[in-house]
Amino acid sequence: MRNVRHLLEAKAPEVFAINPDAPVIDAIRLMAEKRIGAVLVIDGARLAGILSERDYARKIVLQGRSSADTAVREIMTADVVTVGVDDTVDHCMQLVTHRRIRHLPVVAGGEVLGVVSIGDLVKAVIEDQQVELDQLQRYIAS
Repeated sequence: MRNVRHLLEAKAPEVFAINPDAPVIDAIRLMAEKRIGAVLVIDGARLAGILSERDYARKIVLQGRSSADTAVREIMTADVVTVGVDDTVDHCMQLVTHRRIRHLPVVAGGEVLGVVSIGDLVKAVIEDQQVELDQLQRYIAS
């Protein structure tokens, strides 16, 4: 089973982040520009939270708030579930399933190394299953 380190090696090493005092509209623009569903909230060098499309929909749109006049810190998820580079894909799948989240920041020694999305995890599981299926087919055929 692969671990988070393998997933990060296969991805672009970029981490998209925003300051907690920035207006929400800037975070939404960043997500749209980068075609991502969440952005990390970094205060100095510290991971302060994560802001997702879900946060935006529930805390700005449904509450009738202004994304230009609301700071990211007001609607971000501050209790961020993180993983390390040695965590397995299986462990990460359990986290996103049980916590009902879609993005896992990867942290080592307090430093943010990247983000693993549910899409990254599903892709890895499918690839691993295909390898296993190919091996079983070769075994049966021999």
